[in-house]
Amino acid sequence: MTDTKFKGLLFDFDGTLLDTNELIIQTFLYVLDAEFPGKFTRDDMLPFIGPTLIESFSSIDAEKAEDWILKYRVWNEEHHDELAKEFDGIKETLELLYEKGIRLAIVSTKRREPLLKGLRLLGVEHLFEVIVSIDEVTHAKPDPEPILLAINKMNLNKDEVIMIGDNSHDIEGGKNAGVKTAGVAWSAKGEEFLMGFNPDYMLHHITDLLAIIEEPVHA
Repeated sequence: MTDTKFKGLLFDFDGTLLDTNELIIQTFLYVLDAEFPGKFTRDDMLPFIGPTLIESFSSIDAEKAEDWILKYRVWNEEHHDELAKEFDGIKETLELLYEKGIRLAIVSTKRREPLLKGLRLLGVEHLFEVIVSIDEVTHAKPDPEPILLAINKMNLNKDEVIMIGDNSHDIEGGKNAGVKTAGVAWSAKGEEFLMGFNPDYMLHHITDLLAIIEEPVHA
């Protein structure tokens, strides 16, 4: 059997494995429309997909950010299962990767509790040996800290993993950590946006990973 160079896959979660884009957009609009009726549009919310909540809300009003985060979390939790959707083929492909012996991890800017809720909704929590949420780190992506933490927990080398995500933070974080990166074309911000950050791979469907992991060591 040919030895393959990739042993582990690190996934962002929101917008990568679970389609929470509508949930995130509606939650931000709910919070901000109460403060600024009619000021913000759906398109205005797109830059908030990816960064931490404190970064997003502080960009509008740092003094009110903490209060807005509390309101965000309450509304988001209440509507999570209603608005979050599975991207095509995610669960089946993750199961195939797991069966092939590929080790899986989550590296997310989301808090651990709602992250686990999303994984349970997909029915894939048991497939991931490592979960790094914002609760476990001091610095979020694009800082390399969460990615390096996941790699260390998995006891893998940098050249054995790929960081996969739907946002610039995922690609930049992977590059800052010294690992290969993959963007997902189903990103709410679009494939062209992600290509601007020069990922090593661009996935047009999650099943593209099945071919990538078969690349031999000396490819």
